[in-house]
Amino acid sequence: EEEEEEAEDEGSGVRVTPALLKATTGEFSLESILLLRLRGRGIAHLGCLADCSNLEWLDLSGNAIAGLAPLSSLRCLAVLNLAGNRVSSVEPLRGCRSLRQLNLAGNRLRSPRQLRCLQGLRHLESLRLRDPRGDLGNPLCAVPAYRATLAAMLPGLKAIDGQRVAGRGSELFHLCGELDAVLGAEGESEPAVPTEPPQPWVQAGFWQPQPARRSPVLEEATRQLGQALRECRELGRRADDSIAQARRALGRRQHLHHGEF
Repeated sequence: EEEEEEAEDEGSGVRVTPALLKATTGEFSLESILLLRLRGRGIAHLGCLADCSNLEWLDLSGNAIAGLAPLSSLRCLAVLNLAGNRVSSVEPLRGCRSLRQLNLAGNRLRSPRQLRCLQGLRHLESLRLRDPRGDLGNPLCAVPAYRATLAAMLPGLKAIDGQRVAGRGSELFHLCGELDAVLGAEGESEPAVPTEPPQPWVQAGFWQPQPARRSPVLEEATRQLGQALRECRELGRRADDSIAQARRALGRRQHLHHGEF
């Protein structure tokens, strides 16, 4: 059923091509792209994204994407925003071994079991499936205590839907879990007490591009730039010495020339 939905969703829409990526980033080589923002472009096909092998930050929010297969080869990808798409399977993301932050709010995921494929992502710290600010969610968000299920399934997570579940600031999450258990034991016939919508713990601009950390590409470029600057300084010193020697030689010749007269 999921494959039929993906085929239907990908029947039309924009395809990611090398020309689109080069026009967006200004890079001549797809392997040189580290940060990519393709928000709200009407994209349905990820096309050649698999060729961006060094990509570290990717924003694909607000498109019409259903299939994620090209993302499976992005080993360096650390931040991925897929909010507001048509994703019903995240199986290809098991190949994104460096993934730390994943936003899936506003897609078509029906069950927490569909996220078991993320268990092998040891660096995953933040997972978002619901965003009240944008009125974005997934069908699985209707499952009672789905956050607790995800926290148990993915123990490495520190935040779910912007709420801290581990580390500093997670006490409220665990307290709410204990209260839910107590209230459930007393009886489910009592009317539910309305609660305030969860407040995001991250600051504004959390999903904005951040400077790449420890990028081999930038480190190599910095090294080459430093070497070029050192060579320029050496060439400048040699040029100054040559000019000084030429001036001294010219001065001696002028002195001898005047002496003859």
